[in-house]
Amino acid sequence: MADLAKALDALNEHVRASFVAKTAARETALPLCREAIRLSANAIRAVHRKEFAPARELIAKAGTQLATARESLAGHGDVYFAGFMHDAQKEYAEASITLALIAGEEMPTAGTLSVELPAFLNGMGEAVGEMRRHLLDTLRAGDVEQCEIWLSAMDEIYSVLVTIDYPDAMTGGLRRTTDSVRGILEKTRGDLTLSVQQRRLEQRLQEFERKLS
Repeated sequence: MADLAKALDALNEHVRASFVAKTAARETALPLCREAIRLSANAIRAVHRKEFAPARELIAKAGTQLATARESLAGHGDVYFAGFMHDAQKEYAEASITLALIAGEEMPTAGTLSVELPAFLNGMGEAVGEMRRHLLDTLRAGDVEQCEIWLSAMDEIYSVLVTIDYPDAMTGGLRRTTDSVRGILEKTRGDLTLSVQQRRLEQRLQEFERKLS
């Protein structure tokens, strides 16, 4: 019994030390991830205002927060993959991709952003929604040509996502994101097509009125 008691005492100390370390790592990483999400959201808002330089600064700060969070979780893979890091990386990837596509820059990769592939792919899918918002704003301004370029980019993203057919546990629920992208793409194509047709009709009416005058 004495040996058992010693073994249980040792186990108890080991468990306590392990969970104290995990708790400390989580408490360090969690607020960093929340801040990264906030910075990424602000960056997306800046992109829609075409304030690209401030957006880059916000994205860079978000990346720094995530890097620190990742370092704090070294050796705690179970906490790292608990979900909050995925969410923060996804928002960071979404902001980075949205900026690149709208500003006409080269799209980053999961490697250059130092994020996990599931987070990157889901972020890329969610960036399509942000592109729709910007496309509609641009469409109201009358720049149909630019809208068609962005619609093509949205279509290319969907074409990639739809081929990634793996279990949601591996992809972070990518199938649901891909379904959302398909709906956004179809709706945006319809909106753009309708707008182009209306503009053509208006031009023909104007030409007809000029001929009559």
